[in-house]
Amino acid sequence: GVLLDKPRVAILDEPAAGLGHEESVLLGERLADVPKHFDISLLVIEHDLDLVRAACSTIAVLNFGEIIATGAPAEVFAMPAVTNAYLGELAVM
Repeated sequence: GVLLDKPRVAILDEPAAGLGHEESVLLGERLADVPKHFDISLLVIEHDLDLVRAACSTIAVLNFGEIIATGAPAEVFAMPAVTNAYLGELAVM
């Protein structure tokens, strides 16, 4: 397997593709354990925010190729720039 070669970084592109919500969260919890068990960093490219919350201690959010936020998931997901990038401008009434 790939981890047997002892890489320093593993890149996972959309690992939750095709999974249901519960499966996605379980995968995220398992991925969170990988760095400490295998002494490896993970770079996860993912749109499933529940997986990201479960798996990642630090995230970077890109919008059209530009980093718009970095930090802990709870902090980043609360940023208006991130909300606007994912949900669009929210109309104020």
